[in-house]
Amino acid sequence: MATIITDLKESFRRGNIYIQLIYINVGVFIFTTLTGVILQLFNRSLGGVFEWLELPASLPRFIIQPWSLLTYMFMHAGVLHILFNMLWLYWFGALFLNFFSARHLRGVYILGGICGGLLYMTAYNIFPYFRPMTEYSFMLGASASVLAIVAATAYREPDYPIRLFLFGTVRLKYLALVVIVTDLLFITSSNAGGHIAHLGGALAGLWFAASLSKGADITAWINKSLDAVTALFSFKPRKPKMKVHYGTERQKDYNYNARKKAQSDEIDRILDKLKKSGYESLTTEEKKSLFDASKR
Repeated sequence: MATIITDLKESFRRGNIYIQLIYINVGVFIFTTLTGVILQLFNRSLGGVFEWLELPASLPRFIIQPWSLLTYMFMHAGVLHILFNMLWLYWFGALFLNFFSARHLRGVYILGGICGGLLYMTAYNIFPYFRPMTEYSFMLGASASVLAIVAATAYREPDYPIRLFLFGTVRLKYLALVVIVTDLLFITSSNAGGHIAHLGGALAGLWFAASLSKGADITAWINKSLDAVTALFSFKPRKPKMKVHYGTERQKDYNYNARKKAQSDEIDRILDKLKKSGYESLTTEEKKSLFDASKR
């Protein structure tokens, strides 16, 4: 088990940004689903606990859980829901990186989710059609974020060929157009909130790509905020400080040189005495110093 976890961590660390986003989405889905299953085995339920991570249509409810504008885009309602969203993220995430950077993809994912969520809440609180369901409506899923990535790529490379099963090769701009028109046609269906969010995400992707073509990166503030949060929670062990005793080393060198000079001067004095007065004039200590110097 430990090996599997280690492999997953390494795969996450080395993966592209869209792979990391897929890991996060799948991890959240597995955690929330397993938690619900385990509690159900004990005849218990989390009730509306996970609703605090989903985006409410009600503005009063949103005021007390503003974080849901970010968390909802990592939540999913079932296996098919997350499967299709992650497949789209995998396909178009790889395509997006052919024309933009990994930081752009991260920023567009978040921007698309935010814009999709804001358009969802705005529509449910403006149009009378949605008023009866506003109080108990919640939204979850990464589809708005994924549609932002699709729309940005379609704007950047509208004629890029996409191969579709049964339909053959179509240009990317037509695929994006079909998705957007479909969302417009089903804006009053049972999944109205999802279709509205898709439109918000698509608009965010177009906004990003159009702004970037003019030299403005509207995702810069998102990436800076994410970098700041990451730096805040990342632990970097301090490097141990190296102790260098410059003063002590200098003192040792000075003492050594002073001793060597004193010994050299003493030998020179003894040799001068030897030359002038002969060996017998040397004292016992002088004879010993001269003998020791001859051995060095």
